[in-house]
Amino acid sequence: MDYSFDFQSVFRNIGPLWDGLWVTIELTLAANVVGLTLGFVLALLIMTRWAAVRWPFMLFVEFFRCTPAIVQIVWFFYCVPMLFDVFLGPMTMGIMALGLNLAAFNAEAYRASIQAVPREQLDAGVALGLNPFQRIAYIVLPTAVRNSIPVLLTNGIGIFQQSALVAIVAIQDLMYQGKTLATQTYRPIETFTIVALVYFAVSFPISQIVGYLERRREVMAS
Repeated sequence: MDYSFDFQSVFRNIGPLWDGLWVTIELTLAANVVGLTLGFVLALLIMTRWAAVRWPFMLFVEFFRCTPAIVQIVWFFYCVPMLFDVFLGPMTMGIMALGLNLAAFNAEAYRASIQAVPREQLDAGVALGLNPFQRIAYIVLPTAVRNSIPVLLTNGIGIFQQSALVAIVAIQDLMYQGKTLATQTYRPIETFTIVALVYFAVSFPISQIVGYLERRREVMAS
């Protein structure tokens, strides 16, 4: 291969990549706020005994879990304004698309954790006179969040990586800035190698934390 690597041409113009990284982090954090809160609500709704309430939200979860994230992003950006005459900023639309996608996956993590809450704890809540909302707030929620932390963190890493898809709708995230820089410098190999390393540098420490938490949970359970 007759190719001369020149990473310096990328490092000399690396400023936009840092700007794009901050946009990516903002998208990821906001999407996680949506996904963590809405996911728990969805988990409760799909576990209700009333089928008329349960089925629409089950379909909502399955739709977002069974369709590609890139299709969801494109649909939000192009179809929502046309169908509902709602025009929001690109960042807001990106957060909505990624947040709803994450909420669907987090709902399943929460559901499994809620089902693992010991019946004795719920019975104790009833004996103490706690109403259903108090039992959810003081018994179900803390236990479900604690048990599902490894999965929630893994899903959070996944949405950080999937946020690169918003580049196709011109949100100036890390991937978008990388594509622009590669075009300007004519150095796609060096540029996308650096972009990949940045994604890895952010994701790898969190994945190690997830592994540590899973090992710790296994030790505590044994």
